[in-house]
Amino acid sequence: MELAHSLLLNEEAYNQLGEVQKAEFIFEWLRYLEKLLLATSRNDVKEKQKTLVEQLLSLLNNSPGPPTRKLLAKNLAILYSIGDTFSVYEAIDKCNDLIRSKDDSPSYLPTKLAAVVCLGSLYKKLGRILGNTFTDTVGNILKAVKSAESQGRYEIMLSLQNILNGLGAAAAPCHRDVYKAARSCLTDRSMAVRCAAAKCLLELQNEAIFMWSTDVDSVAALCFKSFEGSNYDVRISVSKLLGTILAKAVTSKHPGTAASRQSIRRVSLEEVLELLGTGFLRGSSGFLRASGDMLKGTSSVSRDVRVGVTQAYVVFVSTLGGAWLEKNFAAFLSHILSLVSQSHPKATQTQIDAVCCRRCVSFILRTTIGGLLGEKAQLAVVKDICQAIWKLKKVMDAVMSDGNLETRVGSTDVAASQHMLVCALQELGNLIHNLGTTAAPLLQDSSTGLLDSILSVTLHPSISVRLAAAWCLHCIAVALPSYLTPLLDRCLERLTGHKSSPEAVTGFSFAVAALLGAVKHCPLGIPHGKGKIIMTLAEDLLCSAAQNSRLSAQRTQAGWLLIAALMTLGPAVVSHHLARVLLLWKCVFPASPKDLETEKSRGDSFTWQVTLEGRAGALCAIKSFVSHCGDLLTEEVIQRLLPPLPCAVDLLTQLSSILKMYGSPLKTPSVVYRQRLYELLILLPPETYEGNLCAILKELAADLTAPDIQVSASTFLLPPLCHQDDLLILSPLLQENDHRFIEEQLLLGNGVACGSLEYDPYLIYEKDVEGDSVPKPLPPALSVISSAAKLFGVVCAHVGETQRLPILEQLLDSIKHTKGARQQVVQLHVVSSVSSFLKYVALSKGCLGPEEMKRFALTLVTGALESTNPLLRCAAAEAWARLAQVLDDGAFTAGLAQVSFDKLKSARDVVTRTGHSLALGSLHRYLGGISSSQHLNSCIGILYTLAQDSTSPDVQTWALHSLSLIIDSAGPLYYVHVEPTLSLIIMLLLNVPPTHAEVHQSLGRCLNALITTLGPELQGNSTSISTLRASCLLGCAVMQDNPDCLVQAQAISCLQQLHMFAPRHVNLSSLVSCLCVNLYSPYLLLRRAVLACLRQLVQREAAEVSEHAVMLAKDSREELTPDANIREVGLEGALLILLDKETDERLCHDIKETLNYMLTSMAVEKLSLWLKLCKDVLAASADCTAITCVDTMQEEEGDKGDDASVLTTRHDEKSHPFTNPRWATRVFAAECVCRIINQCENASSAHFDIALAQEMKKKDSRNDFLVLHLADLIRMAFMAATDHSDQLRLSGLEMLLVVIRRFATVPEPEFPGHVILEQYQANVGAALRPAFTSETPPDVTAKACQVCSAWIASGVVSDLNDLRRVHQLLVSSLTKIQAGKEALSHLYNESASTMEILAVLKAWAEVYIIAVQRHKNHRQPLKTTSCLEDSIRNGSCSSDGLLDLVYADLGTLSRLWLAALQDFALLTLPSEFASQLPAEGISVEFLCSLRSDATMESITACLYALQALLDVPWPRSKIGSDQDLGIELLNVLHRVILTRESPSIQLASLEVVRQIICAAQEHVKEKRRSAEVDDGAAEKETLPEFGEGKDTGGLVPGKSLVFATLELCVCILVRQLPELNPKLTGSPGVKARKPQMLSEDGSRLVSAALVILSELPAVCSPEGSISILPTILYLTIGVLRETAVKLPGGQLSSTVAASLQALKGILSSPMARAEKSHTAWTDLLRSALTTVLDCWDPVDETHQELDEVSLLTAITVFILSTSPEVTTIPCLQKRCIDKFKATLEIKDPMVQIKTYQLLHSIFQYPNPAVSYPYIYSLASCIMEKLQEIDKRKPENTAELQIFQEGIKVLETLVTVAEEHHRSQLVACLLPILISFLLDENALGSATSIMRNLHDFALQNLMQIGPQYSSVFKSLVTSSPALKARLEAAIKGNQESVKVKIPTSKYTKSPGKNSSIQLKTSFL
Repeated sequence: MELAHSLLLNEEAYNQLGEVQKAEFIFEWLRYLEKLLLATSRNDVKEKQKTLVEQLLSLLNNSPGPPTRKLLAKNLAILYSIGDTFSVYEAIDKCNDLIRSKDDSPSYLPTKLAAVVCLGSLYKKLGRILGNTFTDTVGNILKAVKSAESQGRYEIMLSLQNILNGLGAAAAPCHRDVYKAARSCLTDRSMAVRCAAAKCLLELQNEAIFMWSTDVDSVAALCFKSFEGSNYDVRISVSKLLGTILAKAVTSKHPGTAASRQSIRRVSLEEVLELLGTGFLRGSSGFLRASGDMLKGTSSVSRDVRVGVTQAYVVFVSTLGGAWLEKNFAAFLSHILSLVSQSHPKATQTQIDAVCCRRCVSFILRTTIGGLLGEKAQLAVVKDICQAIWKLKKVMDAVMSDGNLETRVGSTDVAASQHMLVCALQELGNLIHNLGTTAAPLLQDSSTGLLDSILSVTLHPSISVRLAAAWCLHCIAVALPSYLTPLLDRCLERLTGHKSSPEAVTGFSFAVAALLGAVKHCPLGIPHGKGKIIMTLAEDLLCSAAQNSRLSAQRTQAGWLLIAALMTLGPAVVSHHLARVLLLWKCVFPASPKDLETEKSRGDSFTWQVTLEGRAGALCAIKSFVSHCGDLLTEEVIQRLLPPLPCAVDLLTQLSSILKMYGSPLKTPSVVYRQRLYELLILLPPETYEGNLCAILKELAADLTAPDIQVSASTFLLPPLCHQDDLLILSPLLQENDHRFIEEQLLLGNGVACGSLEYDPYLIYEKDVEGDSVPKPLPPALSVISSAAKLFGVVCAHVGETQRLPILEQLLDSIKHTKGARQQVVQLHVVSSVSSFLKYVALSKGCLGPEEMKRFALTLVTGALESTNPLLRCAAAEAWARLAQVLDDGAFTAGLAQVSFDKLKSARDVVTRTGHSLALGSLHRYLGGISSSQHLNSCIGILYTLAQDSTSPDVQTWALHSLSLIIDSAGPLYYVHVEPTLSLIIMLLLNVPPTHAEVHQSLGRCLNALITTLGPELQGNSTSISTLRASCLLGCAVMQDNPDCLVQAQAISCLQQLHMFAPRHVNLSSLVSCLCVNLYSPYLLLRRAVLACLRQLVQREAAEVSEHAVMLAKDSREELTPDANIREVGLEGALLILLDKETDERLCHDIKETLNYMLTSMAVEKLSLWLKLCKDVLAASADCTAITCVDTMQEEEGDKGDDASVLTTRHDEKSHPFTNPRWATRVFAAECVCRIINQCENASSAHFDIALAQEMKKKDSRNDFLVLHLADLIRMAFMAATDHSDQLRLSGLEMLLVVIRRFATVPEPEFPGHVILEQYQANVGAALRPAFTSETPPDVTAKACQVCSAWIASGVVSDLNDLRRVHQLLVSSLTKIQAGKEALSHLYNESASTMEILAVLKAWAEVYIIAVQRHKNHRQPLKTTSCLEDSIRNGSCSSDGLLDLVYADLGTLSRLWLAALQDFALLTLPSEFASQLPAEGISVEFLCSLRSDATMESITACLYALQALLDVPWPRSKIGSDQDLGIELLNVLHRVILTRESPSIQLASLEVVRQIICAAQEHVKEKRRSAEVDDGAAEKETLPEFGEGKDTGGLVPGKSLVFATLELCVCILVRQLPELNPKLTGSPGVKARKPQMLSEDGSRLVSAALVILSELPAVCSPEGSISILPTILYLTIGVLRETAVKLPGGQLSSTVAASLQALKGILSSPMARAEKSHTAWTDLLRSALTTVLDCWDPVDETHQELDEVSLLTAITVFILSTSPEVTTIPCLQKRCIDKFKATLEIKDPMVQIKTYQLLHSIFQYPNPAVSYPYIYSLASCIMEKLQEIDKRKPENTAELQIFQEGIKVLETLVTVAEEHHRSQLVACLLPILISFLLDENALGSATSIMRNLHDFALQNLMQIGPQYSSVFKSLVTSSPALKARLEAAIKGNQESVKVKIPTSKYTKSPGKNSSIQLKTSFL
């Protein structure tokens, strides 16, 4: 392919290629040429122009395919536009000659078509330069139209469009001729030709004035005719043409003289609307004259015409724009609603017509109002719609007030106004739903009377209107949750008050059900008690139904509807009413079959109607219970649900006989009953009704083959049974598009209505599957088939295998015994149910049954594979593969494949070939294992052949689709076929006409599958891979140029795959260009493909993608539409604009993801752009917001008024890229700002340092930092926080919170001592104030409380008066929650109030914590306590006054904090204690709380607040003196610890426990001290015992503070170290483990618990301390034993250190020495020491890896901290000494060092009884060790340290020894020290270790010498060698000091050891 990259065609290379490669080569050359021509200089082009023109024109004769001819034409035009134009006339003549040629052979056709395309391209590019030739050319082309086939007509229309485009007004002479030709093509039998003609006429109308003036009627008639039999693309193109022309007719200002103006007809808006209305109501037939059929009233407008006209309405209004619609809305609404009014009874003569017309009207309103108008305009529209509803209501009232009942009920007025009302109500609901809380002012405006108007039509005689009104209320409740409870109350009140009116009972029960359905969309819920009211009312309605026969049906329906809707509130509410519901369920069915027989004989038609409706309602209620309350479906409940089921099934079997007895009135109720029962059975496990399976199966079979079903329901029945991927090859209507809402009616066929709510009112409380529009259930007759087919699959799989066979036989026979259309219907139903069965069996890995079953299933599926219905063939192919999957038999599967092979080889009809080709693909999809290479080869061979069958595009489409499935499933096995398949795909892409878009779509799927198969191998550089990659890229290029949008979407998906696998080889610039062009495409699937690709690209290369988009926008030519946006606001802004307009949820999600990726990687670099975008979106909100801004800001401080007025003026700026963005877009923008701040936090620190930022900005003006935009951040947060939209207010407050937290500490350089945020305090106050008004929802207030506490705690504001503004808001909220439940809002669930209460308490807790901390920091540490206490008592001594602010409310707060913790602890009790919960003191809210995260934050805050509280002496004295309060608080904390795994919460709880114990200690000490003072020291022994345990030592659980603390500590310790549980270690199955290292959190928790344990004895009396001591010692030593892990460097683990510290605290407790407890303590402590010693040498050799240092330290703690009698008993003392001896022998240097250090401390112990035995036993041992070192010099730092520590021990011995022994010890010590001295020579060459040793020895000698001079002298004189060594060493040391530090006054050791340096400096 590289050889194709040249300016001139490389003919030599070209001629060496085969035919297919030649086509590829030419296309590649032309692609390259297009880019090259634009980049080459004009002179170079002119030089080669002649040859190039010849080469290009010669290609015309080479039969170029469609993409090649398009590219050829483009290049020819570019070449002439750059080079000389003199030879262009020859080219035009040549093209005209080729077109005139009489050769009609198929092989010559591509040449003619290429000539046509070239002419179009030349005229488009060169335009008026060719002006004098165009009449001949156009004449020639128009002449060719007459004899051309469809491809020719298609290309001619597009060519004419290009010619008209190029010539503009100059083509006027030909306008009429072109118009005439295009008219006939607009009704062509080929849909592609119709589309092309529409495009041609659209171009023509730009200059041909007659089209939108004199001929406007005939153009409209023509378009209506074109809609007949049209497809989706035609409707899009023609509606665009018609809408544009009519818009032009209305708006055009006619040019020219007075004379010419007279001949031009002016068209008014009324005429245009009348024109469109005529098309909508009468279609094309009755346009210019009323035909006979019309007059007789028999003709009906075809649906495709009506849908086409509907789209034209939308185009018409969209072209005129939002401003026009706003101005003319009243007239437009009146006209649109009149389309379904009584003046046009034809449109609504049948219910099917009415439903379809209503849907069209709804679509027009939704698309125009929702898509074109901003929120402000939409608010005005709501008022207009309300006015319309009031008018229609008055008409109805006038009719209803007529006294004559007959005329009243039969009135056409009521019947006709109903459809207008339904459309108006549905649009009103949609509007308010989308406006959200921004619609609040409308509902508060009494002049509009919005709610009253809706509630008034709830009583309308028509059920459709009542349902629409209920749905509208549902939408209002979802949009404005604060209205949910008041609306519910109003409806319940009216329902209770108007029980005698049938309309009121149904209308208000619908309304209540719809409102209950809204609860799940409102996180704040409704009050818990509403459930009880509704349940009582429902029971009342059901019980009173029999009292009045006129109302019995309505009351029964209403009762069950309310119960069914109640179930959607979930288990928390339903559990309270379940018993009553189950009782009603049990009573609604007869108890036995006998009772049912009695019923049959007794009733009449009416009673049966009521009975069936009641039972259907009961089934629906239970279905709702099962779907929404799964958690309540316990075994017991299921057992109570089951008894009525057999009777329900019995009634099902009796229905046909009851119908015969009572006739047609029961037909609909019986169908509804069936449907309800089937729906319930589908949800229940089949085991629950296994006794009735056979009876149900027979009924299902009868339903599926019933003789009275006439309607083919394939389009709703089969899609779920087909594979989603296979639906792509069927009707485009099955694919998602923006017009799905109206196009659906064409999909369902003329006999089937669209879905509508009146077909199943019970869906009013369910969420619609397709987003938030009104639910659209199908008629019961169709729904029941759907449910029956689904249930058949389940039931058939569960009956016995022998029982399946007769049923299957019966179904097959029923197909055989029917004829014609009915046979198709029955076949459809049977195949659906059997497919459902096979799918169920395959998924549940079941088995098919006897051999006969296989045969029957095969016969059935084979028949369907050859059905004329493509959807049935598709479902059959899926069933075919499922059958093979169920049987899982290789031979059978191969047999199935062979059947298809044979059929495909022999059959010539399209039906068989498509069905069996898909069957092969399906087999491979489910059974990839059948792909033996031979089998795969056969499959691929057949599909290749079919794919090239150009006579049938359908066969090609299905074969290629099947091939794509095989490529996907074969995986690596397909590698050998990749090359031929790719050649085939490219060949077809280059040759299949563009009119066959479906073939191109399948080719795209094949190419995509191939790219996936090749995967990362596409990165390779081998020749074969390069060729494959080039072919893939070429295929993508062909598809990108295809006119079909779905093919373009495929191209983008393929390029996305290629970019994923081989990013270097995809041209990012051209890909981004393609994505930007299609960003605003009218095709949903293309937009989705664009965004999916963009999302992937920006994850890797966001900056590059953004740059390419901007470059494209700057360089763009006229064909790119959205560039203006990209040029102005970048790709990021364009995506934000798209997000605002887009309604598809999936697309919106992708746009947000894409923007988030871009923001993450680029926000810091392009900070100003991002902030400007967000600011523009937020500032472009509705005017009312801006006005609020100004008011609040000016009220705060006058001088800030100007600042805020900027916000209002922005609305008038013409250049504003965002016009009235929706609230959801503004919320996203606010979230983006928070993300930007986070991104900056991870970047440079200059973003949060204004001085640094300003300095760096001066250095380089391109630098940009967040802190420089602080004013904008505050302004954006303010705008968002004060908006009407609650969601935006939440986002704004969050933004404010983030800003406060990030910028609170940034200093203001101009005013030292102040921070930068201080200047914005008025703005912050103004932003917060609206959140504390009474009507604000609790979630907004809760967030505002968080911001308040953050602002106060941030320390930004130091002035107390300024701080009071925000503090006052918190005070008001505290007052509100103090007032109790009465004051809190009853609009929401109690959990919402709890959330608000906890948020307030948390905010106060945070403020109080900060206040106490600040106070501490401002005081001297010693004075803190007293001063703090004083300040709290008199409010005077505070440093910054913050504590004063809190003080006033501290009493209330401490009570509330404690209450919150107490409630929390009670509520987290396990469920078995639920019965013990107090009735008051808790709100149900916790049980229903959805916000556990917020709860946890609040609990943490409460804990910290308690900590701060207990830091203050006064509260501590209170809790110390009130033992019950302490115990209660400990129990609360215990519950918190048990139920929360969070380490931070557990640690905070333990800290509070420690403070409580400290408080108790202080209390006991105080009592002892005061008792001693009072009673005098003399009578001490008579003093009463203070502390727990008193005289007896007993601790009573529940009454003892110590016992509660022990429980809590044991809980913590055993959780971290389960081995501490004696039961666990005592059981024979568990062996003691190695010591373990705990996690950091675990260690901190254990350490905290040990600290508390060590404090406990001080709280007890002496007797009490004896009771708890064994437990405390066991736990402390247990922790030591379990965590004594050896660590490097002889370190102790944090838990060991904590246990040793705790041990020291316990051992040195005063209780050990107290008279009453001394003896017991001594015994217990000896036992404890024995336990420690036993750890060393255990019985079963476990714990061998314990750290000796840890245990030795523990022994030392015992020796040093207890009274001597504990450790001096001989047996214990000996064992301890042995341990020291043993460790001295351990080779590990660190163990030896630690041992010496511990002995050092023991030797120094003042009591000789303790220290002397150790000295006697160990001194000689130590001496020997040191003498060993003398012989073997130290080699490393560790050995040096051992020596140093040993010498320290000997020195200690010298000091503690008796006088007469000292000289001996000194005499031993001195030689050792002298032996390490070095002389002058040795010192210079010594190692650093020896040098350090020398320094250490010399230093010690200098200290010891003067102390023991006599011993020193005698030793030196007696040993000359020692003397000489000492002198040499001293001399050498002085020399070295002189050399190294000549100026120093002191000598310093050059050694590394810091401790030695320190000592030597004191010489």
